[in-house]
Amino acid sequence: MPTALLDKREERIRRMFGNIAPSYDLLNHLLSLNIDRYWRWRTTRLVPPQGTAPILDVCTGTGDLALAYDRVVNHQVPIFATDFCHEMLVPARAKQERAQRRGGNALPNVHFLEADTQHLPFPDNSFQITTVAFGLRNVTNTDQGIREMVRVTQPGGRVAILEFSRPQHWLFGRLYRFYFTTVLPTLGQWISRSKDSAYHYLPASVMEFPDGEALADRLRQHGLTEVRWYPFTFGIATLYVGVKKNPPL
Repeated sequence: MPTALLDKREERIRRMFGNIAPSYDLLNHLLSLNIDRYWRWRTTRLVPPQGTAPILDVCTGTGDLALAYDRVVNHQVPIFATDFCHEMLVPARAKQERAQRRGGNALPNVHFLEADTQHLPFPDNSFQITTVAFGLRNVTNTDQGIREMVRVTQPGGRVAILEFSRPQHWLFGRLYRFYFTTVLPTLGQWISRSKDSAYHYLPASVMEFPDGEALADRLRQHGLTEVRWYPFTFGIATLYVGVKKNPPL
């Protein structure tokens, strides 16, 4: 039986994120000192779209990465964004509506859908890029989530995973761990009033999730090739990118 903090059953995760949805963006930007915006921007540059095939962002939350990709493609490529928590999609759609009002005729081409990453409602080989930002560690069955992301990606397409990681520098790593395990949970809980200890779950889930070469190797086990990983901001976050194999001739 999972411990209370690391209970990753679908019902608990859905309820936890549903409860913090109204304050989710505020806390993300506040507690990361707005660096999370830069991390998503870097992801769109390191994994740029190629051609007009659609893009998928799973565990999209409030839609920041999906909308970042929409800006990169100037609304010319269909983007699908899924999350299994309805309450998280409410602010995502509100952001899209605000962008539409600002953009005039250049309407965001993002389709927000309620769906579980472990059971994606798309055919095989559908997307040129499949992404997830800070969501894979919350999927109950990590391997099933990766498997589904690979399944719906086109041969030759890319899977990109942006996730928190553990800084390795002896001094910065210690300072960051103190902030991440002490300051962040205290502030997050105080602002969000989460009944499910969401901001204590966050550092606990990061500390037990594989990072660096361990996660890269896991992606290779699911058939991805040319797997690379890019540490951001001294290793606070890491972007993992792999290419789906072309089928044999």
